[in-house]
Amino acid sequence: MAVSESRLYRLFLDMLAVERGAAANTLEAYRRDLEDYAGFLAEKGLALADIENADVRSFLESLTRRGLSASSSARRLSAVRQFHKFLFSEGHIGTDPTATLSGPRKGRSLPRTLSVDDVDRLIETARLEAERSDLPARKRVQALRMHCLLEMLYASGLRVSELVALPRSAARTRDSLLVVRGKGDKERLVPLTDAARGAAKLYLTALDENESRARRTPAAARASPWLFPADSESGHLTRQAFARDLKSVAAAAGIATTAISPHVLRHAFASHLLQNGADLRLIQELLGHADIATTQIYTHVLDERMKALVRDLHPLSRE
Repeated sequence: MAVSESRLYRLFLDMLAVERGAAANTLEAYRRDLEDYAGFLAEKGLALADIENADVRSFLESLTRRGLSASSSARRLSAVRQFHKFLFSEGHIGTDPTATLSGPRKGRSLPRTLSVDDVDRLIETARLEAERSDLPARKRVQALRMHCLLEMLYASGLRVSELVALPRSAARTRDSLLVVRGKGDKERLVPLTDAARGAAKLYLTALDENESRARRTPAAARASPWLFPADSESGHLTRQAFARDLKSVAAAAGIATTAISPHVLRHAFASHLLQNGADLRLIQELLGHADIATTQIYTHVLDERMKALVRDLHPLSRE
């Protein structure tokens, strides 16, 4: 019995979730991209089994006409290409119309980052706020939480989704390495500095005290398993809330709020390590990148260091 086209889309998303361990955000992005593709096919009256290379090219041209950037079009093509590859491998279509299709050319985009001085100023601003003696207990916990978040993020280079979902035990470790579970449910080791462990200990102590005072019922007496608990669907601090509070600290530190995000701090972690001589493969492991090509975006740091070496050390540069 033939499988309906809507069912084929669902089967593909199920495969991504089960076989590849795709995260919820990744699945949602694929769903949006494929909904757009399905809408285009419906407008043209095209069935999945009848699509040819020229039809997919027509879809890409429609993205350009709608003003999508090269990177957005490339991402959408990637979703479509993987979808057709899945259909072909599972025997739902006779040929893969995307097999010989090349995507739009993308410019080499460098990640936004911060200087070491910027990061120092950001963390120092958060630390001084947490040390204020006039803060009410609840505000003090929030200030200590922000200082802890910044110290741990810059020390480890965690994805923001990994950071906000850390278990409470992460603040009790005495080790300089922390085990985290990242994309695809894969575990990896990330570093923790003395400053990060110290900030986590201070925050957890204040959090425990605040929760102890707030307990009213036996149910409430059960401490949250999350290091950064919050009144949210997940039970922990959301990425959006952290990003919003981070911009407030950046403004207080004199850093443009448009230039700051949790992801920018992750970039700073990687760029500063590479700038100080860390191996690219090591940074790949720390960031949890499956492909070294993803990490190679940071080689712009090496390019700048190489230019400086030539300028300072090459005999002809002194003439």
